[in-house]
Amino acid sequence: MISFLDLAQTYDELRPEIDAAIARVTASGWYILGPEIDRFERDYAAYIGSDVAIGCATGLDALILVLMAMDIGPGDEVIVPAHTFVATWLAVSRVGARPVPVDVNFDTLNMTAEGLEEKLSPATKAIIPVHLYGNPVDLAPILAFARKHDLRVIEDAAQAHGARWGGRRVGAQSDAACWSFYPAKNLGALGDGGGITTNDPAFAARIRRLGNYGSVRKYENLEIGLNSRLDPIQAAILSVKLGKLDTWNAHRSEIARIYLSGLRDSELILPSVRDEADPVWHLFVVRTDHRDAIQAGLADAGIQTQIHYPIAPFDQACYSDLNLSGQDFPVAAGAAKQVLSLPIGPHMPLDDAHRVVDAIRQLLRAV
Repeated sequence: MISFLDLAQTYDELRPEIDAAIARVTASGWYILGPEIDRFERDYAAYIGSDVAIGCATGLDALILVLMAMDIGPGDEVIVPAHTFVATWLAVSRVGARPVPVDVNFDTLNMTAEGLEEKLSPATKAIIPVHLYGNPVDLAPILAFARKHDLRVIEDAAQAHGARWGGRRVGAQSDAACWSFYPAKNLGALGDGGGITTNDPAFAARIRRLGNYGSVRKYENLEIGLNSRLDPIQAAILSVKLGKLDTWNAHRSEIARIYLSGLRDSELILPSVRDEADPVWHLFVVRTDHRDAIQAGLADAGIQTQIHYPIAPFDQACYSDLNLSGQDFPVAAGAAKQVLSLPIGPHMPLDDAHRVVDAIRQLLRAV
């Protein structure tokens, strides 16, 4: 059996360090905020290259808190990719604003500046580009468009821990970047967790307040906030894992190279990487009109795959009131029917990647 992702191996590699980190927190008696949070936030900001990092409960909360701190709410619009995990849209809806989708680029499945102008309205307040699957977005033209129209830019970097564009890590070029530390992410906790990076200390201070009931001093609430704090045990675990992140990302890149080389002359549409991009391969996603047959054949061969994402946000029942149609987003609509995620992870043997390639090539000859 080739697992899609074996999280237990990550723990096994770092078992002594992780166990010691957990024991340190439990022995401290400090279970909300405190020094473990301070340490991880400081180290993560340094890793990303941002001035500040703020922990919170989930990646979705990270997006919500940033939107709240920008005073985006009812009557406002936020431009989002038509192809992404639905959380990008949900955050916009949760603050009462309206997600306005733009179709993604056919090659990368990422948002580009192309198409933003036609989505612009007097109600537009922000843009949320997503570094989808760990493949970074070219932010420069999006940031230029935003500056021209006085818009905020929020990076959804939930899948892009350590990714670079032009040699710089994503997460420090926009107004704020939002991160998920869900266990399956490249930098994952042993439970839920999220974070925000920004270069604006005053903005960061408001995010912290909003995530702590709108309070700076106990029992004094300056505004209506949330209870969304990163757990100290998870912060301690993330601090341990952060030291291995680049090594783990490099291994993912080795697997991606095997896939790209072994499948490049097949009928599959392979991930496209721009020259300036250095992806971290959170997912390796191919596209094919024979997805169901390929997935079933790989399952029969003992190879696990997944689909990210089978239903586009505009086709979700919760967004039926927006009256959106896949005809308006042909790339995103097509991707939902074609995308297939192959096994990849920091501990996957390279021989297994070759086995996946061989199995796919054999299946393609039969379809």
